[in-house]
Amino acid sequence: MKFLFSLEEARFATCHDNIPHVKPVSYIFHKDIIWIAIDYDTRAFQNIKKNPNTGIVIDQYKPGGHKAVCLQERVDIVERGEEFMRTYKLFYKKFKWVRDEPWGEKEAPFLRIIPQNKTSWGIN
Repeated sequence: MKFLFSLEEARFATCHDNIPHVKPVSYIFHKDIIWIAIDYDTRAFQNIKKNPNTGIVIDQYKPGGHKAVCLQERVDIVERGEEFMRTYKLFYKKFKWVRDEPWGEKEAPFLRIIPQNKTSWGIN
């Protein structure tokens, strides 16, 4: 899906005590999986540990041409191993902020987004 490759920011939603928590995140779309880098000490990470059901919106607003993908999904945490290293290399290549402040296994995890429901509009 060309649209998901063309952007790098999304809004990611989690929940704690029935209170929604939404934050902007950088993401990579690779082999039909959305990957997010996250820090251990964030509200979003603490929420995911208690409830892996989340939502993400990837959109581009242009008057008369709004495009978006909204997903409800389950998240898996990837902290080390081959999958972590493959994902890290993709983030390192794409994002300057990763190259400026690199990290290793068990320092900051990735989230693997496993879509369960999808809605989109404006995308051909």
